[in-house]
Amino acid sequence: MTEVAKIENGTEIVDDLISCIVNNRDYLSEIDGAIGDGDHGINMAKGFNICKHRIDGKNLSLSEAFEILSDSLMEGIGGSMGPLYGSIFAGWAEAIQGKNTLNSNEFKEMLSKGLHELQEISSAKQGDKCLVDTLMPAIEGFKKANESGKTFHEALIVMKQAAHDGKESTRNLVAKIGRASRLGERSKGILDAGATSCCLLLTQLADSISKRIS
Repeated sequence: MTEVAKIENGTEIVDDLISCIVNNRDYLSEIDGAIGDGDHGINMAKGFNICKHRIDGKNLSLSEAFEILSDSLMEGIGGSMGPLYGSIFAGWAEAIQGKNTLNSNEFKEMLSKGLHELQEISSAKQGDKCLVDTLMPAIEGFKKANESGKTFHEALIVMKQAAHDGKESTRNLVAKIGRASRLGERSKGILDAGATSCCLLLTQLADSISKRIS
């Protein structure tokens, strides 16, 4: 029997993502401070808190909650991160519109749609020392696990490990985009803040979806 995640309570799932970012605000800003502006955690928490106020007390589908999160991030975060994350969540929202359950194939399509929307507005690629270094390996890991016959649960575990490995890979990369790119070789040896927040979000999403699978 195909495993299916029940996602009718989208407010609860997005609340998990909000808590994840807000709880890691200082950690993300500390990482960003090493080679960036030092405000990644502050800005992310601001955008996610805007979403918190908008979804509180509402019974939303996951698609609706993702859409509100997308709008909140685009409006609430300065610089590039608002549009980048906003486009990912907008893609996810569109991919699962009208759905109250998700199987592993639908989850794979959701991830892919988010990446597609991101690539519509950004030329960032793997190896640039950015969130794509987490996102692309995580999606690829899930796809391969899914296609090899692993269960939904197992594929989510693979995705989390791939996200972690992708995030860690940014330590040894030279930044090619963003403020850190001006540091050249001096940007090596430090985690990228965007890759780190992306890993936190994908890990929390996997955990939230996993506990709803039956």
